[in-house]
Amino acid sequence: MSVAAEADAFLLLSFGGPEGPDDVLPFLRNVTRGRGIPEERLLSVAEHYQHFGGISPINEQNRALIAGLRAEFDRAGIDLPIYWGNRNWAPYVQNAVERMRADGVRRALVLATSATSSFSGCRQYRNDLARAQEAAGPDAPELVKLRHFFDHPGFVAANADGVRSAINRLPEDLREDARLVFTAHSIPLAMNDASGPAADGLYARQQRETARLVAEEVRGPGADFDLVWQSRSGPPTVPWLEPDVNEHLRTLAARGTRAVVVSPTGFVSDHVEVRWDLDEEARTTAAELGLQFARAATAGTHPAFVAMVRELVEEQLADTDPRWLGDLGLCGIACSDGCCPAPRRPETASAGRQPPGAREGF
Repeated sequence: MSVAAEADAFLLLSFGGPEGPDDVLPFLRNVTRGRGIPEERLLSVAEHYQHFGGISPINEQNRALIAGLRAEFDRAGIDLPIYWGNRNWAPYVQNAVERMRADGVRRALVLATSATSSFSGCRQYRNDLARAQEAAGPDAPELVKLRHFFDHPGFVAANADGVRSAINRLPEDLREDARLVFTAHSIPLAMNDASGPAADGLYARQQRETARLVAEEVRGPGADFDLVWQSRSGPPTVPWLEPDVNEHLRTLAARGTRAVVVSPTGFVSDHVEVRWDLDEEARTTAAELGLQFARAATAGTHPAFVAMVRELVEEQLADTDPRWLGDLGLCGIACSDGCCPAPRRPETASAGRQPPGAREGF
């Protein structure tokens, strides 16, 4: 009997992204629907996508992850069909759940491509699943969201390998002293304070824990590092997590730092936000400052990350002991309906609001 005898399917749940120039604006309108975003702002963000031919890498990266998971599941005897659904672009999660219902699936395990807790990275995905079930009707499958994995050894190992490779791309005389700078998606302070089971800034603490674990995997216990933020959006009157990565690079250069390795541990794959905000903007900032710059790869389809997903599945189906590192412990198991609530919207004019850019990391 396979270890997956108690489940019928696996669902990869992601953000989605455009797959051609004509998709870009409809995609951005999906992302920002109901937020009163001015059209000129959408056109500005659309330029980021058009820089890459109007194609977000995220869907192709999800296809590659699915192929890796299929091979990993087969090796482990996990006989689960794999489905895929997105929040903001085809294939939509509602269509995926409807297909599962038509295929007779009764219980599916769900991996959302967000390692940490927050409204965008947890509760919003849970809401997506609930709406998809409602649309599919009374015979919709049960959907069991797998836990967060910010401190899983596989996630840490995959990111640590990316950092090591990036260090090795620097000039040899700069490698030992290169500053390790980890990035994650900035969010409003109100969302950070509301994340997790208590209003304690759990999102930022989990991001810092990932950064610490990766830094120590690369350079040993007590390794020094910085956690900064990228991809900020929204009106300037609303406080978000700081400092921005570009601002921090200027601070490092002023201190005499000569080389940096930037590792986007707050993201799972090298999608548009990573490639635009880091490979284009941050790299340009570093060049202007005379900083040697190397960007580490995300977990992507690294074998350790793919194996991690298989372990999360086995936790549910074979009752294997969960693995994690650090001090924050497990998160995302049997969450209450009130976990990771939406932050209260500030009283600002809608014309001043900005879209969440290419928020493919959530």
